[in-house]
Amino acid sequence: MTVAVRVIPCLDVDAGRVVKGVQFAGLRDAGDPVEMAALYDREGADEIVFLDVTASVVGRETTYDVVRRTAEQVFIPLTVGGGVRAVEDVDRLLRAGADRAAVSTAAVARPALVREIADRFGSQVLTVSVDARRCRGATATPSGFEVTTHGGRIGTGLDAVAWAAEVARLGAGEILLNSIDADGTQVGYDLELVGAVRSVVGVPVVASGGAGRLEDFAPAVDAGADAVLAASVFHFGTLRITAVKATLRTAGHHVR
Repeated sequence: MTVAVRVIPCLDVDAGRVVKGVQFAGLRDAGDPVEMAALYDREGADEIVFLDVTASVVGRETTYDVVRRTAEQVFIPLTVGGGVRAVEDVDRLLRAGADRAAVSTAAVARPALVREIADRFGSQVLTVSVDARRCRGATATPSGFEVTTHGGRIGTGLDAVAWAAEVARLGAGEILLNSIDADGTQVGYDLELVGAVRSVVGVPVVASGGAGRLEDFAPAVDAGADAVLAASVFHFGTLRITAVKATLRTAGHHVR
């Protein structure tokens, strides 16, 4: 049986509120994460991604209380990231009700963390978030995409496609592929980036960044995404999850 394409709303959370900006900047309030997660659950979301977008930037822990209250309201998988730096952080997230933990900045700082988490909890619990941006000129990477950290603020010089392949080898069960260039722009997913990562990993790829119209979702799946993630178009009522699923189904993709 063909695996169903997942449609995933993303809750970018700062100080206990859902926020959204453009290219990870200019954040504006979008609502209460607990209420929004419950709404998306009722509307047919396949999963919720909860990202504490400033935890790594300011060096603090994830807001576990908000995670716990969110988990109590949803009956679909909950992936939580932001501020995860150690195996113990993953343990705390799972105890708070998360189904998966997402790691980004800490994995770049210490790649062995990926293997440690996978060995302790299993690959199915670990999502590695790859925040990638295009790079050009003398500092360009072989793929033309560079890994960034701290919510897209710091370039690393790492080739994003090679890094995705490396974390998959180390034990990541899924790649959350964020296009920094497309984030919040609503101009469509970066299909080149999705296709490049799909060609080097065998684990599921979640396309993130750029969804603006119903027509944007099927091309991301055609490019190799196993799931499509969006934020502002859902938060501000531009699109409904049911409409996205209907569009994917019309395009010939299996959805729940």
